[in-house]
Amino acid sequence: MSRPSGEFVYEFQGPYLGPAGVIIGLPLVCYMLVAACNADHCLSHLNPPTGLDWIKIPSGQVIASSEGFLAVIGWVTWLVVLHVLLPGRHVQGNKLKDGSQLTYKLNGGLCLLVTYLAAVYLGFVANVLNLGWMYDNYLALLTGSLVISVTLSIYLYATSFKRGALLADGGTSGVALYDFFMGRELNPRVGSFDLKEFCELYPGLIAWVMLNLGCAHKQFTRTGAVSWPMILVNLFHLLYVCDGLWFERSILTTMDITTDGFGYMLAFGDLTWVPFTYSLQARILVDHTPNLPVWFLASVVALNAVGYVIFRGSNSQKDQFRRDPNHPSVKHLKTLKTESGRQLMISGWWGISRHINYFGDWLMGLAWCLPCGAQPVAFFYAIYFAVLLIHRDGRDGHSCSVKYGKDWDKFKKIVKYHIVPYVY
Repeated sequence: MSRPSGEFVYEFQGPYLGPAGVIIGLPLVCYMLVAACNADHCLSHLNPPTGLDWIKIPSGQVIASSEGFLAVIGWVTWLVVLHVLLPGRHVQGNKLKDGSQLTYKLNGGLCLLVTYLAAVYLGFVANVLNLGWMYDNYLALLTGSLVISVTLSIYLYATSFKRGALLADGGTSGVALYDFFMGRELNPRVGSFDLKEFCELYPGLIAWVMLNLGCAHKQFTRTGAVSWPMILVNLFHLLYVCDGLWFERSILTTMDITTDGFGYMLAFGDLTWVPFTYSLQARILVDHTPNLPVWFLASVVALNAVGYVIFRGSNSQKDQFRRDPNHPSVKHLKTLKTESGRQLMISGWWGISRHINYFGDWLMGLAWCLPCGAQPVAFFYAIYFAVLLIHRDGRDGHSCSVKYGKDWDKFKKIVKYHIVPYVY
């Protein structure tokens, strides 16, 4: 049912313009990035676009194919089978608004290990698997992934009307387009198989590093070697994905799992946006590898390391505090006790800025772009990610303001900076 005007708070410039823009616009961005930099050309200040001539399918690629679609189906099926059959930890998530707690099976790290090591052996050692096929069929894989994302979103919306479904507050506006985009059901499952947690961490994240590996293999088969910029991009991204899957339990306390419904926004983001925009630098380096000095590469490694220390240190501190505030590693932290009974950290990493983890995350993102040298298309990720993190900060700030009221105002006076210390 539709709610009275003013009662429901819309996000993303909803209920129509914003969601429609994202649903149509972000897939186009994925295709535009391929058109902007590929084997035929790469846009830059030295090669500026003239009209719309640059918007075309790269040589040797097709925008869609049955092989690409079946490959995506096979990929998701492979990870579903691994997730079900391989051993894993069973942990409980946060209490939901109806008082229940869901149990999650966590084995993302093992799924990554089996898949990645098998691909490296078969592709680079035994030389019986052409990993470069992923680069050659990049557009077809992108289209196949998009079809799967949209199909899953339609399924999620349709099944959210079943009796007894626990709905997310943000996806029950009564406006079909908006609710389809945001997601109505909070934690849709098939039996005990949690669709949202699986899609958040398994097919998209692991596909990201597999696409990177395919780009490295393509470069290797062309030149007989893998360049240092390509090696660094692969290692940086692999570290990030390994971190996410090693600390898989941490995602159970995030807004994506506890608050947001599972709809197009997350389905497309997980299955299409992440693998096909985050692999941008590796794809560019196949055809446009700069000759960078050792000191520059060493500086990029240092920047990524600093970002990772901030990112991992702050996230681990937050996760430990949420699970056990009396643990020796966090019990010394100063806190602000709220009227709700919860405590907000105001020292340690979280006394520096309200989202210090975002700052570390962005520094790593910048380091991922730099191995491409002065190629401007490669820096799309750093720009996009800055916008995303600022938006997330705003969403979280609004949520905390509603949750904590005047206590949140007190907190903001103590922890003054949003993300970047002394800047923002």
